[in-house]
Amino acid sequence: MSPDFVHQYVPGSSGTTLLLLHGTGGNERSLLGLGAQLAAGANLLSPRGQVLEGAMPRFFRRMAEGVFDPEDLKARTAELGEFLGGAAGRYGFDAKRVVAVGFSNGANIAASLLLRSPGILAGAVLFRAMVPFEPESPNGLAGTRVRLGAGRLDAIVPAANTERLAHLLRQAGAEVTLDWWNGGHSLEPEEISQARRWLAQTGL
Repeated sequence: MSPDFVHQYVPGSSGTTLLLLHGTGGNERSLLGLGAQLAAGANLLSPRGQVLEGAMPRFFRRMAEGVFDPEDLKARTAELGEFLGGAAGRYGFDAKRVVAVGFSNGANIAASLLLRSPGILAGAVLFRAMVPFEPESPNGLAGTRVRLGAGRLDAIVPAANTERLAHLLRQAGAEVTLDWWNGGHSLEPEEISQARRWLAQTGL
């Protein structure tokens, strides 16, 4: 039996499913509005992170800001992948047409899913993502499209870390678009519009 997450599922009509992964302190409802903005008609699958930091849900443990627990990240990434497969069977959506949309902590576990389980995602839109871990030999992402949205004034995610993530994904074969914004860790309305246009253009 696949691990069950508290989650929301909103069926759509387009055939694409957005896997919505919230940031620290979010929940299964936090990104539903964003998902609807990004891809009208897509199925929306939004799990709640199973780790608590105080009272704030997260998808994996960290030891300090930007310092992740590698073993917990590995285990939680595997659980998320199993949940995704189980949800595809339960709800009947096409497992080959899943695009992750993640913000901050959610973007980080999505990046981990891309690097650890190439092929499980058709693509990803990652806002304020960091390098989750350093794979020994990144590969297997040929044909996978990834959009990274980063803030030049982000006090949490250093620019060099974002550049490193883009490099790792490209090294693995992914087609990576890296967009910089003159803002911090929060999302800009125009950034969301750009991501929506990118999704439409890629055909994901």
